[in-house]
Amino acid sequence: MRVLVCVKRVPFTGGKMVLAADSMALETKHLGFTISPHEECGVEEAVRLIEANGGESVVLTLGPAEAVEQLRDAMALGIDRAIHLRTDGSEWDPDATAAVIVDAIRTDESATGLFDLIVFGSESADSGGYQVGLRVAHALGRPAVTGLKGVKPEGGSVRCEQEVEGGRDVYVVPMPAVVTVKEGLNLPRYPSVPGRMRAGRKPVATSAPARPAARLELVRLVVPPGQGRRAEVLGSGAAAAPAVVDMLRKIGVV
Repeated sequence: MRVLVCVKRVPFTGGKMVLAADSMALETKHLGFTISPHEECGVEEAVRLIEANGGESVVLTLGPAEAVEQLRDAMALGIDRAIHLRTDGSEWDPDATAAVIVDAIRTDESATGLFDLIVFGSESADSGGYQVGLRVAHALGRPAVTGLKGVKPEGGSVRCEQEVEGGRDVYVVPMPAVVTVKEGLNLPRYPSVPGRMRAGRKPVATSAPARPAARLELVRLVVPPGQGRRAEVLGSGAAAAPAVVDMLRKIGVV
């Protein structure tokens, strides 16, 4: 079995997102980087599939030179080798991203055979476009199922499970196929010290693809407003007791 998992270098998801002055990019000067939580589950699933079925797992990213850090992290978890499509660090739109990923997949498959499964995260943690996996599947002419919480190969097909209200929808599609997975698909493992040492010796094929002409336009980015917090002083001393009781009744505690 051959599995490819595609990841993206993104700012730590717990950090505060601040826009650059022109609202066209995130200000990343003081942020750490990782891969999206959905993609962490994609990496873990690729490793588990190869452990169970044998074969080869590959991780691919489109990103700056520093993104090799995320590729090494994936290989420390058990991925066999990596493909790095190196950029200058600027954000690529989903159409251009999918186009160069498709070219890289075709080049690799022409030398080593088809990937049975190509795995994406449901969406990246920064731009959240939900597009790249489907665009790649369409360009390759392969079936695609998105937003999965269950992936299980069955012979020449793959069983795909989506969580829905009251249960799960199940799709069985022939391989080769493209899937996008969500956080909660599995519990990703932590890299071990021997795993990190092995990752340093695993191969990373690096190339610098030309950026396709833009067909999508970024107008601006907006940070969603938070829920906010509000404090209300109900009084002080014994005189505040009736107001406290009224508030507890209002919120349904008493």
